[in-house]
Amino acid sequence: MFPNSSNLGCPPFPPKRPQQSNFFNKLPLTIPPTLLSHQQVIDAQFNFQNAALSRALLSGNLATIPAVTPQPMTYGNGSPVHMSDAPTSFRGRKRLRKQRVPYDVKRQRFHSHHSETTVVSQAVPLPEERRYSFPGSIQSPLFHAHYIPDLTGCVPPLRDTLFPDPIETRLPVAKDKLSQQVLELFQACQQQTCDLNRKELCRTELQREIQRIFPQSRLFLVGSSLNGFGTRRSDGDLCLVVKEEPVNQKTEARHILSLVQKLFSTKLSSYIERPQLIRAKVPIVKFRDKVSCVEFDLNVNNIVGIRNTFLLRTYAYIENRVRPLVLVVKKWASFHDINDASRGTLSSYSLVLMVLHYLQTLPEPILPSLQKNYPESFDPTMQLHLVHQAPCTIPPYLSKNGSSLGELLIGFFKYYATEFDWSHQMISVREAKAIPRPDGIEWRNKFICVEEPFDGTNTARAVHEKQKFDIIKGEFLKSWQILRDKKDLNCILPLRSTTQKR
Repeated sequence: MFPNSSNLGCPPFPPKRPQQSNFFNKLPLTIPPTLLSHQQVIDAQFNFQNAALSRALLSGNLATIPAVTPQPMTYGNGSPVHMSDAPTSFRGRKRLRKQRVPYDVKRQRFHSHHSETTVVSQAVPLPEERRYSFPGSIQSPLFHAHYIPDLTGCVPPLRDTLFPDPIETRLPVAKDKLSQQVLELFQACQQQTCDLNRKELCRTELQREIQRIFPQSRLFLVGSSLNGFGTRRSDGDLCLVVKEEPVNQKTEARHILSLVQKLFSTKLSSYIERPQLIRAKVPIVKFRDKVSCVEFDLNVNNIVGIRNTFLLRTYAYIENRVRPLVLVVKKWASFHDINDASRGTLSSYSLVLMVLHYLQTLPEPILPSLQKNYPESFDPTMQLHLVHQAPCTIPPYLSKNGSSLGELLIGFFKYYATEFDWSHQMISVREAKAIPRPDGIEWRNKFICVEEPFDGTNTARAVHEKQKFDIIKGEFLKSWQILRDKKDLNCILPLRSTTQKR
């Protein structure tokens, strides 16, 4: 049933009956992937002429030291990763002191055409002028103009046409100090085009290699990289789809991931490092891509992750206060050490759902329930190759609530510090309200209950210790009290160091 050393390259999981969907069959498998264009900004590594340099130093003749010629870092297929010709690119993770960019220039760059490009995950890489980002329809902006969504139109940019010329993102107006701090932190830390391009490049190359083992598989970029809530430091989340039917996560998924891990640690070890199989409820392979310097988590057939990526993406863009608020809350939680599910605190996904839920439950809501208002667009049974098309039909949500970003941030902390009933209620974005806890085993003896909008599981199940729960509640209470009195974001989140880390 599983590929092994004697039958690598055979189609995985032969169907017991004819498949009803032609999701995979209608996508060409023979087109070789090509690397991204010269528009990308990739941190290249250099290969120095060590032998000649050593001889020159030993002889004392510095005039004979050869000129250093940068050699492009390559993936396993030998294709080079080109450096950007842009004057603002740097060699390595940090700028040199003499290359520091003045603050005024940074502020201008926040509103330039090089801020985050909104794209969807490319399924089958096609030739340069005909690449598509998702199974079945749309062209990727990675190889065309940098696209910045216009929040006055529909949710960007999931269309069947080429992307329009760049348009400035319309962010909320900040009229008070706290709102201005929230806005500036968002502008400094939001995911940029070059960050997304690095992840997409790695995804393209890994899909090519994985298809040697599972020819009909597809590798999707999901999570914060695509849902609109990514930061400069966001890891990459990948979903490997090997078949349309569900995969047993305890047996099949682990076996597939063990093969992927072996591939990463052997053939791909030149550019993939530290591949580690994590046997969680949804098992993953964690690894680092040496070329992009990005940490990745790869799962198998966790289809709900693809669906919720586009649900969250729609929430992110239908109201222009959502993304700045979510980013600040994620940064705040990370600073206070309550944003790590592996250590018994809240995942970033749970934090996003908590912010969306709060904005839905205000006396004058800022967000609706998209699943209630547009059930056909977010049908959990919708075929996978159609999922990305749903957001393009959703218009902006026009709320009568005129609260500023600062007021909303204070209200967020107050809601979870004093109003939400942790013992008896569950956070539900699907219902746009707090609902009574179910009596199932999934919810029993859990301190925090956050409903996954599609499969109904508890996204906060990692918080299973009362000590950690008390710490989380305490941080909400302290931050609310401080922010209420001081109206200064620096009092709960040091902005300078946070911006430097990004």
